[in-house]
Amino acid sequence: MLGQRQGIIVWLYSLKQAKMLRRFGNVHYVSKRLKYVVLYCNLEDTDSIIEKISSYSFVKKVEPSYKPFLKTEFENAKPDKAKEYDYKMGI
Repeated sequence: MLGQRQGIIVWLYSLKQAKMLRRFGNVHYVSKRLKYVVLYCNLEDTDSIIEKISSYSFVKKVEPSYKPFLKTEFENAKPDKAKEYDYKMGI
């Protein structure tokens, strides 16, 4: 199965070379209007891939996603009693 994954956002000057980024990982999304590509790769390889991608002349900026490092377990996640009542009533 797949290991830990991390997203990389690659800002481009032109979308002509967006297809070429498939060799670095899985291309998840390509924005034609804002000219960026969302790319997923292995967590261990992220730093080397960012260096390789940023060395290309058609790349404006490369940003890693911080989602794997965020805490997703929340404290004090009890629902409010007033909201719970409204949900039961169908409001």
